[in-house]
Amino acid sequence: MSATSASDNPRTHRSRRFRPDRDVVEWQGAYRRYDVVKEVFVSFLVVLVLVVVCAIVFSSPDEHPVTVKSWSNAAPVDFAQTAMTELDGTSGVATYGPPYTHTAGAGQMLGPISIERTAGVRIPINTAQDFVLKPLATLPDRPALDVALAEYRDASAAQRASWDAAYENVVAHATFSNGQLVVKGGPYGPVGVLIGNLESMARSGALDGALLASPQLYATNYANPLLFIADGTYLADQAGLRHLQGDQWGMMNETGNFPGQAWLWLYTLWYQVPPMKTSSNGDVEVWAIMMVLTVLLALLPFIPGLRSIPRRLGVYRLIWRDHYRSLGPDILSQMPPGRQSHRR
Repeated sequence: MSATSASDNPRTHRSRRFRPDRDVVEWQGAYRRYDVVKEVFVSFLVVLVLVVVCAIVFSSPDEHPVTVKSWSNAAPVDFAQTAMTELDGTSGVATYGPPYTHTAGAGQMLGPISIERTAGVRIPINTAQDFVLKPLATLPDRPALDVALAEYRDASAAQRASWDAAYENVVAHATFSNGQLVVKGGPYGPVGVLIGNLESMARSGALDGALLASPQLYATNYANPLLFIADGTYLADQAGLRHLQGDQWGMMNETGNFPGQAWLWLYTLWYQVPPMKTSSNGDVEVWAIMMVLTVLLALLPFIPGLRSIPRRLGVYRLIWRDHYRSLGPDILSQMPPGRQSHRR
């Protein structure tokens, strides 16, 4: 029996048959010189010019951060009134509920579920202790203050409530003159001494440091001063002047390395849309929408239909228009769907 040559073997013929998905065809078209260095340099110049122009036209103000010191110096009466609500437990933070306080019924609802109450109090805050009494106890060489602190702490809950109510009535009509808070006299016991010393402590900047006190070497937890400031009206007024209120549109640079409003635009967008715009559960509703959008973004490569949007939009044909123009106008219509992406 004569040996069969490799060229006569039908299997060899089939294995050498041209397969577009495996074999590489030598390019027969035209070549064009491409200077990568020139391309990078021109792109850099274009981007640089765009960045400078956009920074000039669409720049955002780089305001100094609002601190307890700046707040108490700019609006001392507002600070004193807010400090009083922290002491008597009627402030926004004191009645907020989870994750700060155990306030019955507090917390927004997502349908029948309250995510805040489910998670519980994870950042416990006692506004009277954390914002007023503990910071005051750090002041040295103040005998009158030490006596007032001891008297307030040793008093019964009913007595403290009576003092707090009396002082809150008079501080509502307080004035500020010659560096001092001016408040009418009344049966408010040591509370006047406490708030007066807290005012001077805040105006000196010492209260900022006391609120940031941490056992760690580097203090990066700004929750206490931020929550204290947010309870007053000064911060809201400053935000309104810079178009940063909930019903306004504005943007400002962030403080330090913490993310600012630039990445929050999509979050804040939903607060302008009904029903979140007027809903008492707006925060948790916006959170739920963002979680759904985040999941959709993460699963985009796996969701049929959504993952085909870039191909169906045909933006790639605009980017590679010279290539498709050289192939002819009917090339895509002649190619099966699975091969269109291969040819790209």
